[in-house]
Amino acid sequence: MTQTLPQRDGYEEFFQNLREAHESALLLDYDGTLAPFQIDPRMALPYPGIRELLNRIIDQGRTRVVLLTGRWIKDLLPLLGLEHTPEIWGSHGWELLQPDGEYRTASIGEAALHSLVNADSWTVQIEAAGGRCEHKPAGLAIHWRGLSDDQIATIRDLVLEQWRYLRLSEHLSWHDFDGGIELRAPGRTKAYAVQAVLAEMTSEAAIAYLGDDETDEDAFRVLQGRGMGVLVHPRPRPSNAHCWLQPPHALLEFLQQWHQAREANQ
Repeated sequence: MTQTLPQRDGYEEFFQNLREAHESALLLDYDGTLAPFQIDPRMALPYPGIRELLNRIIDQGRTRVVLLTGRWIKDLLPLLGLEHTPEIWGSHGWELLQPDGEYRTASIGEAALHSLVNADSWTVQIEAAGGRCEHKPAGLAIHWRGLSDDQIATIRDLVLEQWRYLRLSEHLSWHDFDGGIELRAPGRTKAYAVQAVLAEMTSEAAIAYLGDDETDEDAFRVLQGRGMGVLVHPRPRPSNAHCWLQPPHALLEFLQQWHQAREANQ
């Protein structure tokens, strides 16, 4: 159940558990969480200081660091710039890159694939209206960040018209996100990835998930009772998370505290 969040509620207890835990996992969204939104997503670099802190946490070897992103992994890697690549679930759980370099992607159904091909046929109209279309292994994201309200309304109407005309709802799911819409094959979400991670962790593990968007809410729900969900956002809003942080300073402080807590655990 969503609620308006307190700031830093439960911090002291969580970090005490983190200091004492034999096992821990830090689950992180990317856009809007580790990096500020940009009109051109290719320019969305991490906030200053994020890389250094993540490198330290990874180098400690006492935290399972997992990135969960809606991006295609191949598009995210150049932006990360980390010394060692962590575990990454991309395309909302449809891809997985392991720290050792093993990569795999799940197969989508033929009907969903056919619907995505149909959706590709009208991306020219979206781009002519000012939108940007991003193709992914199991979805199509339509971006309108930075456009006028009139342009956004035009693009949304175009997508909705084709969504209905082609009956895409029979084989795809519609997801609003901050700055656009994604049409995606059903069956995988960030919650799926979180559940996969939880299944490999002990019930005593200290786990946190940091995210900012509506696409993170299902992950916050899955984590309830097993860890702490943290909304990273300029302002608090109703959410399934436990508390909220204002980026970038409070986010950097959280990661610094994480590093210190695991350092004390050695």
